[in-house]
Amino acid sequence: MVLEIAEMYVRASEQPAFEEAIERALRTIAEMTKGFKSYHLHKGIESPERYVMQVWWESKEDHTGIAAPAREIWRSIVAPFFSQPAKVEHFTLVTAS
Repeated sequence: MVLEIAEMYVRASEQPAFEEAIERALRTIAEMTKGFKSYHLHKGIESPERYVMQVWWESKEDHTGIAAPAREIWRSIVAPFFSQPAKVEHFTLVTAS
């Protein structure tokens, strides 16, 4: 299992619309891609323009191998809201309780 973490910054005036759009985008990607397991989206308390998204994938290849149509759909739905490019990294589990 691989965890994708994306840090995104969204303009204050567009946060409600972004939250609706990203949920729609995540549902769309989940239906279109292999290996998509689940997701969480968090909004900053001290910095409400900052969002952190966690997506669990079966493998990194399932995420990085997303077909071009799915990638373009994702970008077309969420990227217009970003005030700067999203930062994305992938993690493997070391320990859990």
